[in-house]
Amino acid sequence: MPARAARSQAATQRQELLFLCWYRVAQALIYVVLAFSPASARLTVLKAPAPTHLLALAMAALALAGLWRAQRGVTRVQATVTALLSVDVLGALAAATLISDMHTGITLMLVINIAVGALLLPLRLSLFFAALASLGMIARAIVLLTPGADLGHELLEPGLFGLAYMASALLCHSLERQMKATHALAEQRGLDLANLAQVNELIIRRMKTGVMLVDDANRVHQLNESAWVLLGNPPPQERDLGTLAPELSRRLFQWRSYGKLDETAVALADGTPEVVPRFTRLAANDDSHVLIFLDDTSLVSRRAEELTLSSLGRLSASIAHEIRNPLAAIRYSAQLLAESEGLDNADLRMVEIINNHCSRLNEIIENILQLSRRERSRPETLDLNAWALSFVDEFKQGVDLGSDSLRAIVQPRAVEALADAQHLQQVVWNLVQNALRYGRMPGEPARVMVIARHASEVGPPLIEVVDRGPGIPPKVAAQIFEPFYTTHEYGTGLGLYLARQMCEANQATLEYVPVAGGGSCFRITLAAPARAPGFSPVPA
Repeated sequence: MPARAARSQAATQRQELLFLCWYRVAQALIYVVLAFSPASARLTVLKAPAPTHLLALAMAALALAGLWRAQRGVTRVQATVTALLSVDVLGALAAATLISDMHTGITLMLVINIAVGALLLPLRLSLFFAALASLGMIARAIVLLTPGADLGHELLEPGLFGLAYMASALLCHSLERQMKATHALAEQRGLDLANLAQVNELIIRRMKTGVMLVDDANRVHQLNESAWVLLGNPPPQERDLGTLAPELSRRLFQWRSYGKLDETAVALADGTPEVVPRFTRLAANDDSHVLIFLDDTSLVSRRAEELTLSSLGRLSASIAHEIRNPLAAIRYSAQLLAESEGLDNADLRMVEIINNHCSRLNEIIENILQLSRRERSRPETLDLNAWALSFVDEFKQGVDLGSDSLRAIVQPRAVEALADAQHLQQVVWNLVQNALRYGRMPGEPARVMVIARHASEVGPPLIEVVDRGPGIPPKVAAQIFEPFYTTHEYGTGLGLYLARQMCEANQATLEYVPVAGGGSCFRITLAAPARAPGFSPVPA
């Protein structure tokens, strides 16, 4: 905004300076006519022709030089106007003295010079030139005063001209300040409107709902990205709605002609989701332009499903909380029963089964409660190389690996990412436990690696948990992130679902990648630190 306002102000000053220079040329031309034209002899008599001719030629030359300089561009406007007004005031005083019969007209022309100068100069300089011209005219009247003449009468006219100079300078300077304020306000309002238009355009372009503007000739004037996708990505030059979407054109015709709105879902092109079109006029009783909104039914279904899952999650958390107390009582009673000396092997086996299922139920309850009270992520910049090495050491201290192996693979150069360290710890811990449990060949120890690397030279940072086990069949891999899906007898089916939810809360993605030659890889693609200013800890 400041640069734009400065350019606009410079253009205005240049126009005002050019006006002053053209006026000075016209003023000098009048001096030349009065000095050299035979017709002017009927109006005035030159008392000193040679100095008058010299003054007229000098004023004309200086006026033309000033115009030529202004047209080429002036960087120091204030200094230039100061020099021009100095020449104009002194030249006008000299002309009024040499051509005394025309002194009233000459002094009157000087009002324009002082007024335009007040538009380009600070107030003090403007008043200085007005005062200089006033004092010069008064001094001229005193010098040319004839013996016996009335001094008050002779000074009245110069005094009135001085008052006019002062008033014109003050008035034009005030107008210039108001013009600058108005111009700055107009510039600001224009910039605000331009920004608002860009924001509106961006909002409409990024809307999930398709938006189209159609005229009465059935031609599409504008459409956003969602509408373009829902129409099947048509070529940009195709604008006829009947060709783009015949069914949509038919429904628009029915709505325009009979006011009937068909709200059944329809697919506008092959391979696109079904939409429900809605129509609205830009103005009441005006069908020249119609806005068409295309509501993607899959988005509506997804939102309804999210609301349902959210409600079920709260209900599940409430139920899980109520189950904890009786479950604890059952487990405590089973433990006491196991300490009884009168139990045979069959009874002890039944107690063991009770304890195992109590542990399983408790794990399910903990996962559900963790899902319901998940905290917002607190992202920070992590060195994934150091983090992976520290994680492996901590895991080995907390879990007895036996014959299994777990190692970290890091890179020579730094691998930095933006994530919540606690969330990342929980996710990778869960993935490593799964890899140690399921990622082993029959009769062989598990071999698990935690790898920190970049996807490519300029790619995002990654954390990968890789094992050399039998891998996951494609049909099973497509469902492993769904809640409560498990292939293990004692699994809860919530571990990978919770891991993906935590990754999404950190603007990261968790995916399964098959490993060539056998094995599984769970890849976490994290956000780079450069995205920190626009990071949002809440998943979209």
